[in-house]
Amino acid sequence: MPSMLRVAAPAVLTLCALGLVRAQASSAVAFVGITVIPMDRERVVPGQTVVVSDGRISAMGPVGEVRVPEGATRVDGAGRFLLPGLAEMHAHIPGGQAPDAAVARVLFLYVANGITTIRGMLGHPRHLALREETARGTRLGPTIYTSGPSFSGTSVPDADTARRMVVAQKQAGYDFLKIHPGVKRDVFEALAAEADRAGIRLAGHVPLDVGLQRALEARYATIDHLDGYVEALLRPDAPLKASDTTWFGVNLADHLDERRIPDLVAATRRAGTWIVPTETLLEHTTNEMDPAEMARWPEMRYVPPEQIAQWTEGKRKLIATPGVTVATRRRFIEVRRRLIKALHAGGVGLLLGSDAPQVWNVPGFSIHRELALLVEAGLTPWQALETGTRNVAAFFGTLTERGTVAPGKRADLLVLDADPLASIANTARIHGVMVGGRWMPRAEIDEGLKRYEVGQP
Repeated sequence: MPSMLRVAAPAVLTLCALGLVRAQASSAVAFVGITVIPMDRERVVPGQTVVVSDGRISAMGPVGEVRVPEGATRVDGAGRFLLPGLAEMHAHIPGGQAPDAAVARVLFLYVANGITTIRGMLGHPRHLALREETARGTRLGPTIYTSGPSFSGTSVPDADTARRMVVAQKQAGYDFLKIHPGVKRDVFEALAAEADRAGIRLAGHVPLDVGLQRALEARYATIDHLDGYVEALLRPDAPLKASDTTWFGVNLADHLDERRIPDLVAATRRAGTWIVPTETLLEHTTNEMDPAEMARWPEMRYVPPEQIAQWTEGKRKLIATPGVTVATRRRFIEVRRRLIKALHAGGVGLLLGSDAPQVWNVPGFSIHRELALLVEAGLTPWQALETGTRNVAAFFGTLTERGTVAPGKRADLLVLDADPLASIANTARIHGVMVGGRWMPRAEIDEGLKRYEVGQP
């Protein structure tokens, strides 16, 4: 990253909070006496000094054996834990005519919560420029991967349109193709064939007309939300058909055959398809928590009241849907959690994502809720963290650069005030975040967060 001129500290805070620039520290940063959770395998390494310079981890070893460069910024690691930055693998970034301040706000909320990589799942041409700006360090934000505008029943009404759209997005430089509901089978076949020729992968939803089996045959890069899995579990003698599905199959939950789960797991693994469960999205909309209580969550201070009102009304309408009883919703959540556990146990790669800033998911904050739900589904805290660190680098083919803590790796790091392996809730106890070697201590994070509370000028 290019170095930046030094400016007065208050100006740096203001600019960084706005996301307009990311200053590159002129000196090294050393985390001294810290416990490292490298995420290369399940282990902790206490009493370490980790030195970062020029955006990379330059040294790591026991205190007393690693020299702290003269003039380095020292971060006291006593009682603290260092691990790779997290990822949000089903993220959204403002597009269209959204003001730059709205973009900066979302990117800052991600970073403030320890998220150093995002995968934008509803792309826009302006996101290509954002991807380059965050990569160069001229804008504060996570590393960005992005789809182009989505393929839906509206955007690709016929096969020729789908083919042209695939070619255009590949030429534009998008990282993958986002599939939305509503794509018809013949249109899907055309776009999948064109994507194969162009060498660009599909990701996202499984259109009802396509179905899970065909999506796996097409070797989706990721299936998000577990879309299509509940419908694939529907009993042949069920009184409802897959085409009757509502909200990812919540109304089908009483008519499923869980004996099919091993076959679905095996098919997913054979396809090499990764899963982004976004469990927060599905549980927050169907669980028994009162939306009025959810509206009082601390992170809702970053959400406009009218948005919270829409989310509240939406949940109340969903849980009042005829045939969707409390027992049905409980069953829906139970089956989804069993699917997550079975997919992980069966060797299918899981990736951390929450679908922020969609319903009840505030950018950044929702990832910590997603981690907690993965643990409730049966993963250990380490396994849950793996979905947002090492697995992400493995998925993108960047393990030599990212995803673990080791000398030579890009310095995207998260420092916590408590052990996340003892309790996954501790991932929210953030002491500081490092993005590409730029250290953001808690005071700077709090300064930026205060700026983005609703009602602040």
